[in-house]
Amino acid sequence: MTAEPVIDQQQARATVEVPATVRASLSPSRAADFKTCPLLYRFRSIDRLPERPSVEQARGTLVHAVLERLFDLPAVGRTPEAAGDLVAPQWDRLVTEQPELAALFDADDPDGTAEFLRSASGLLGGYFAVEDPRRLEPAEREALISAVVDDELLIRGYLDRLDVAPDGALRVVDYKTGGAPREAFEARALFQLKFYALVLWRTRGVVPRVLRLLYLKDAEVCDYAPDAEELARFERTVVALWQAIEAATARQDFRPRPSRLCDWCNHQALCPSFGGTPPPFPAAAASADPLVDARSRPSPPGADE
Repeated sequence: MTAEPVIDQQQARATVEVPATVRASLSPSRAADFKTCPLLYRFRSIDRLPERPSVEQARGTLVHAVLERLFDLPAVGRTPEAAGDLVAPQWDRLVTEQPELAALFDADDPDGTAEFLRSASGLLGGYFAVEDPRRLEPAEREALISAVVDDELLIRGYLDRLDVAPDGALRVVDYKTGGAPREAFEARALFQLKFYALVLWRTRGVVPRVLRLLYLKDAEVCDYAPDAEELARFERTVVALWQAIEAATARQDFRPRPSRLCDWCNHQALCPSFGGTPPPFPAAAASADPLVDARSRPSPPGADE
C-alpha cells in the first residue's frame, strides 16, 4: 500500500513518449476503484475529495518505505535488526513530508506512536520469514512504469519491486501489510499486478514469469504466472473499463455499488446508499488534464492491503 504521488503531464511524457493520439491515463488503483464502486472513482478522481489517513494505511506506507530503504544497504547488512533500525527514522521522514499523519496519534500519548512503530516492526518480521534480502538485488524499487495501449490510453503505476534474473526473466513483487485475503480481495490484488505485467510486456516485450504477492502479516507468498494470451485479454478489459469511465463521465452518472468495502469508505456521508447526496458534478471535469487521472492513492484495509 504505497501512496501514489500525483504525476503531472510533463512527468508522464518524461517516462514514456506519449503519442499525440493519447487522450487519457489510468492507474491500477483508479481502475480498481471504478470496478469496486463507480461513485468511489468519481469521489477520488473527479471530485478529488480529501480523505483522512488511517492507521492501517500509514502502517503500510511505513513498512513499504522501510523495505525500499533496506535494499540501499549492502547485502550483508540487510538483517532484521537493520530493518528495525529504519522504522523510526522513516516514520519521522513520512510525518515531515505528510504532516497530517501526525494527527493519527494523540500528542499527549507517546505510547500510541510507540505501539504503532512496534506493530510495523512486527510486519517486518513477516517479511524476513518469507524472503532473505541478502540474496536479492532488485532491478527496480518504487518505480513508475507506463505504456500506451489502444493508441489512446496511457496506463501506468508504481511497482513495489521488480526482480530480473540472469536469463532476463521478470518477477513483479508487491508487499501487502494486511492478512492474506479471501478470494475476492486476492482477485483485486492480482488485478493490480496484471496491470503492471501488461505495462512490462508492452514496453519490454517480456511477459513477467512471476507475479508475487507477499502477505507480511501472515508470512505467506502468493505466486501467479501470467501468459501473453491472458495479458492480451486483460488489455482489452482495461480498454473497455476506460471506455466505461468515459461514458459515465459524459453522462455524469457514477452510481454506488455497495459492498463490504463500504465499511472503510471515507465518503459515506455523501453516498446515496447511506442517505447522502453527492456534491454537484464539477464543471471543470470536462476540461481537466487528460493525463492526470488521480491524486494520492488510499488503500482500504482488505482491498489493496
